[in-house]
Amino acid sequence: MADIIITGAAGFIGSCLAQHLYRTTSKNLVLVDDFTKTEKSGNLIGLEEVEKVDRMTFLSKLDSFDIQAIFHLGARTDTTEFDVSIFDELNLGYSKTLWKHCATNNIPFIYASSAATYGDGELGFDDDESTMQQLKPLNPYGQSKLDFDIWALKQETAPPFWVGLKFFNVFGPNEYHKTRMASVVYHAFNQIKQNGRMKLFKSHNPNYINGGQTRDFIYVKDLVSVMMYWYNTQKKSGIYNLGTGTPRTFNDLANATFAALNLDSTIEYIPTPLDIRDKYQYYTKASMDKTIKAGYSGGFWTLEDAIKDYVQNYLNKEAYF
Repeated sequence: MADIIITGAAGFIGSCLAQHLYRTTSKNLVLVDDFTKTEKSGNLIGLEEVEKVDRMTFLSKLDSFDIQAIFHLGARTDTTEFDVSIFDELNLGYSKTLWKHCATNNIPFIYASSAATYGDGELGFDDDESTMQQLKPLNPYGQSKLDFDIWALKQETAPPFWVGLKFFNVFGPNEYHKTRMASVVYHAFNQIKQNGRMKLFKSHNPNYINGGQTRDFIYVKDLVSVMMYWYNTQKKSGIYNLGTGTPRTFNDLANATFAALNLDSTIEYIPTPLDIRDKYQYYTKASMDKTIKAGYSGGFWTLEDAIKDYVQNYLNKEAYF
């Protein structure tokens, strides 16, 4: 039976995809990650019998699998890490090896890029491949993702089908292990449960009210739906945004979280820390026209419905995807 490979399979997004595929496909799954990290073990409940391979030995075993497709979601994602060598190995070099194997062996390749490639957004958020070399990420993580995108676009030998997906602000079940790197929704839930209130950054931009800063928040269930669309259709290779195309404010997010908990909103605005204030983004919006023109018509959860589902069916119950 052909294998579907998922790297980063113990992580937030990778485990949600793995759970979905395990429940909906007859294909054999091979999960790749660092499985020594016990804080992620809850993400793999129900997948005990699925084959698992350590991420550092997987590349040497590539030829032993009958691979039907690779979902490459594994990466070092810490935006506060500034050791470029770590990203060169785990993000850039690892991805190149998988790409070359897929190109040589005629294997579809779906990988995670990031909206972090857009930097402060001064050039917009359009997934136009002709302008990607002009982007200026704000940290080594974003740069590593951009470097691979640009490298992929230059390759004359490519997988038969491939897409790089620029994930925007993802939230949803299976992010319990991410601690400070978890979504704003996750932190909002915990703040409200503990203190009955939520803290948001003040606006230091006269064009935005306090809490009026916006992000393109996307529910992980939508992320899985779009990845499955690409897997099932396998047409129009390229690099695509993956957000909702509808920016929402942090006030909207906070109010939706209070509402999901059946509480009145109590928001406290605090100064944005000086060390990030000059690089703080006030607006992100994924241009989704390219994805829609490529045929995706599945729509997206509204922020309110997604937060209600996440809070009431997962966070309140400490449940997993």
